[in-house]
Amino acid sequence: MGLGPIGAAVVAQVAGRPGFTPVGAIDVDPSKVGRDLGEVVGLDRRLRVVVSSDLRAVAKAARPDVAVLCTSSSLRTVWPQIEAVVKLRLPIVSTTEELAYPWWNQKALSKRIDQAARRAKVAVVGTGVNPGFTMDALPITLTGVCREVTAIRVNRVQDARSRRLPFQQKIGCGLTRAQFQARVDAGTVRHVGLTESIAMIAGAMGWKLDRVTDEIEPVVSKEGISSPLLTVAAGRVCGLVQDGVGYVGGKPLVTLHMEAYLGAPESYDSVEVIGTPSLSMKIAGGVHGDIATASIAVNSIPKVLDAPPGLHTMRTLPIPSWANK
Repeated sequence: MGLGPIGAAVVAQVAGRPGFTPVGAIDVDPSKVGRDLGEVVGLDRRLRVVVSSDLRAVAKAARPDVAVLCTSSSLRTVWPQIEAVVKLRLPIVSTTEELAYPWWNQKALSKRIDQAARRAKVAVVGTGVNPGFTMDALPITLTGVCREVTAIRVNRVQDARSRRLPFQQKIGCGLTRAQFQARVDAGTVRHVGLTESIAMIAGAMGWKLDRVTDEIEPVVSKEGISSPLLTVAAGRVCGLVQDGVGYVGGKPLVTLHMEAYLGAPESYDSVEVIGTPSLSMKIAGGVHGDIATASIAVNSIPKVLDAPPGLHTMRTLPIPSWANK
């Protein structure tokens, strides 16, 4: 469900991996409806699946095992879609960032989703590269070898030139400073998920959060820069720096630092665990966001199919793996 860049990448993986078969496709774009799925997502072959806008008709005809939902970052926007899918008794893997760990700031809606999934006897999970892995599941996993943990810091730095166009637009590429700030204030320019990742980490550590801050600043191009998808003039925004901090007892115990802009000199992901023992890990080159988001969604399918009913997170599911053995 949802055949934008991430949905298309999921289809491509499912169509090419043993044990998986795409049997239905949903999108509201009239230019995609009625066409073969393989053609819509850019494969060099037909998949003999016609894109439809009618979820119920597709579910009845195709009898799928699971729905992969790739439509929006906003949980409130996606909730009616989740509700419609679980009423058909289909488990869900979603790339909706706010679904990754919604218990902190959307408790009422989290409860509704959990109850709906339990009534339908299916599992629902939100995942992705971030939130879902690099800034939450990965640092949580590293603490498994610690006797004590007193603080966690995660850095994610990306040269956004390799990312999809919607991502580049979501970090403000091409905007003036004033336009950037207006869209930050409106909530349309930002990385979605730092709050969810902070809450997931704190929950895993047994820390009760006092508050969470999420601050955003623009990165302005000095000389002008281009990606294969757009060009940013000198003096215009080419990305952002975003910091999320989770406070416990007035102390900043979870710090998530993200830089995503065109031309970042080094891409990497790093985790620092302060504790006994303290740990420091760095992934040189970073985890490619678009490839990893589609991959973790596909790799989570068998885990969701085996999971007990209800709303899950990457904390409550077994660790996904490529081979799914």
